[in-house]
Amino acid sequence: MPVRFVPAALLAPVLAPVLALAAAAAPLAAQGSPATSTTSAGATTAAPVTGVRTFAIDRAHSEITFRIRHMMSRVSGTFGEWTGTITADPAQLAAGAVNVDIKTASIDTRQPRRDTHLRSADFFAADSFPAITFRSRQVRVQGDSLHILGDLTIRGITKPVTLDGEFLGADGQPGKRRIGFAARTRINRLDYGVKWNRGLEAGGVVLGDDVDIEVNVEAVEQ
Repeated sequence: MPVRFVPAALLAPVLAPVLALAAAAAPLAAQGSPATSTTSAGATTAAPVTGVRTFAIDRAHSEITFRIRHMMSRVSGTFGEWTGTITADPAQLAAGAVNVDIKTASIDTRQPRRDTHLRSADFFAADSFPAITFRSRQVRVQGDSLHILGDLTIRGITKPVTLDGEFLGADGQPGKRRIGFAARTRINRLDYGVKWNRGLEAGGVVLGDDVDIEVNVEAVEQ
């Protein structure tokens, strides 16, 4: 069968709309989806969390605990009501900030009579000082290790503290990404005006002065 060649002038009106559509679609295809990537096996994975974002602490998956010596043992407790935010780029944690607000009266050592005493003026004076706060000033990063320097306020007295811990990772989809870290510190309760104590018959006192604090946090992107 003989091959017929169509003059280019006749093809131009047909090809022009097709070429225009192809040109318009090219940038969209190049953009792709910023939230996912495809592995060599064809599986889709979430993109790394990058850029400064605000994360709210998810209290259902987070906790603040403390421990203090009581006579010959140690007593632990927590706070039932607290909130916090983390402003950070998980890829550049050193530029991040942490703010935490704790409702003093929510202290819980699983012993109601003791908790009532802890809320009194002998200890936290919850009526006069309803909040315990932490405000970070600097975050230092060494590999996965974190050192969060900040100001802790108890009974209206603010002292510098350093929380030492580790970054536990980041994951999730855009707008719902999660990050996590764990940290701990030790403070002297006398520095914050929490001075109550009582002597023991055999010598010594009921309570120690050092309080160990541990924080485990999972926070969700806002």
